[in-house]
Amino acid sequence: MQKIVILTGAGISAESGLGTFRDEDGLWAQHRIEDVATPEGFVRNPELVHRFYNARRAQASGVRPNAAHEALARLQTGHPGEVVIVTQNVDALHEAAGAADVIHMHGELSRALCNACGTRWASPPEMSPADTCPSCAARACRPDVVWFGEIPYRMDEIFGHLSGADIFTAIGTSGQVYPAAGFAQEAAEAGAQCVEINLEPSAVARAFAETRQGRASEVVPVWVDQILRG
Repeated sequence: MQKIVILTGAGISAESGLGTFRDEDGLWAQHRIEDVATPEGFVRNPELVHRFYNARRAQASGVRPNAAHEALARLQTGHPGEVVIVTQNVDALHEAAGAADVIHMHGELSRALCNACGTRWASPPEMSPADTCPSCAARACRPDVVWFGEIPYRMDEIFGHLSGADIFTAIGTSGQVYPAAGFAQEAAEAGAQCVEINLEPSAVARAFAETRQGRASEVVPVWVDQILRG
């Protein structure tokens, strides 16, 4: 039975209405990445960072999974082998579509983290610098998301899955952010068939044996149907 490992990026959630930090308009365009998505930015102005992520949570609460998310959940249910979904996205659209055990390598908007003791918990819709940790009571609460300059979560586990993959597919990723940009090469060296699904070739498209271009909501369901038909 084939093991399938899937990496999803901002492109799959963009079709549900969630903007990316490369968009020329929207929430990200109103801020510098250095101010709202780095540890240094949080130290300089935690109130700004909390306002930004409060707005992202509000935005995410109003969106729904699209056909690509639903197709991947269907693949998990219908494929006789293991299907592992790794996402760079911090939204919960995969879970909302019915996917299970999703690996959020960049954290989750719905979670909070204490910088002082490392405790994690479900975040409220709005956070502020005045919030205290439910474990140690420190005023050191932040969104549980991985910022630029930080190490993504569960990397050993992810590389373990890549080394055992028969098929590796990247969907809606730019190929510009490491370590995720190196996953295709890692999987290919372990013998996996590598497929890229994107609006246009990514920065690492040459690492893939097969490239399918188009909207994720249109291309992913077709790819999933082909896999399930065998």
